[in-house]
Amino acid sequence: MQPTANSRGSPTGTEQSAKGERSVAQSHQTALYRRRPHQARLWRHILLFGLAGGILITVLKWTEYRYLVVEHSIEIYGGLTAATFAAIGIWLGLRLTRKQIVLKEVRVPVPAGQPFAVNTKKLEELEITPRELEILEQIAAGLSNREIAEKLFVSENTVKTHSSRVFDKLGAKRRTQAVQLGKEFGLIP
Repeated sequence: MQPTANSRGSPTGTEQSAKGERSVAQSHQTALYRRRPHQARLWRHILLFGLAGGILITVLKWTEYRYLVVEHSIEIYGGLTAATFAAIGIWLGLRLTRKQIVLKEVRVPVPAGQPFAVNTKKLEELEITPRELEILEQIAAGLSNREIAEKLFVSENTVKTHSSRVFDKLGAKRRTQAVQLGKEFGLIP
């Protein structure tokens, strides 16, 4: 059964739907054709504006460079020369004023024929206790606080306390200075 036209001569519903489907397909195809030239035109504009911007930036940079180098060449050369001499001066200053370590060996005279005897007069004058003297002897032997604590069966804090008291009594600031003063005063061999 085929659809027929109604009394006015217009197509029936089936004919309208077929015609509508054809017009939708044609409109999609037309839209695709219209879109392609639009995209090509868009890319052309992008490339054209990009190229114009690049040329403009290049011209501006060239004029800036020309202005800087040609117009201010004396200042540039003067600045480079100043920077070079400043770098050389800093390098030479550090090289020539480097702290040099001076080692000085101090000999403490000890009579060779006699065994070592502690200077009791100086020991009493400085008020150094026997335990503090024992700690000073261990420091002179080169032991650390922990090793001294293990050897004397005391805590490490006790060793630190005794050693700081010895330093104060001798007027020393560090271990090596305390050992040196102890030898000079005749407290340790």
